[in-house]
Amino acid sequence: MIKRKPGYIGMFYISLGILLLLSCTNDIEKVKGFAPGSDVPNMASKNYQFEYTDTGKLQLKFFAPEANHYMVTEESDPMYKFPKGIEVYFYDEKEKVKSIITARYAEFNERTEIFEARDSVVVKNLQTNERVDTEKMFWNRPEKKIYSEDHTKITNPDGVFFGDNGFEAAQDLSYYRLKGSTGTMVVKDEE
Repeated sequence: MIKRKPGYIGMFYISLGILLLLSCTNDIEKVKGFAPGSDVPNMASKNYQFEYTDTGKLQLKFFAPEANHYMVTEESDPMYKFPKGIEVYFYDEKEKVKSIITARYAEFNERTEIFEARDSVVVKNLQTNERVDTEKMFWNRPEKKIYSEDHTKITNPDGVFFGDNGFEAAQDLSYYRLKGSTGTMVVKDEE
């Protein structure tokens, strides 16, 4: 049997392996940047949309140019963020668009099923010609209601009304209540 002495090539690979092993370090801040719950979403999509039906009837359509999903962490629930805004269309029993919610930014908490919409939030009821304008609004999907604690403007055929402390309403604006309200009302003369 012939014994071979390690050659230069073998020594090179052993030295390279030791060098690579010794050069590995873990920068904990860089590692945290890739961990779930960081600012990096675990899922991202463009032109996100979904439809919700109940007993075979269309209830709503949801559109967003961009959607990012974040996993649950010790500090937060799993959530979606919509950094380029949302459009939500609600339908009546005849599947005609009844109301629309738009905003330039939104988040959805999967555990509580509450949306938070921010920046130029507008709610329109197309059937009653009513409109809500505010800068921040919450939509409680299970309870089918919307609300805000920010200054709110509601415009309808009867006038313009303001809620200095926000409002609460059905998601389709079939009813609403302003908090700290003021406004101007149109009064028709009787002949």
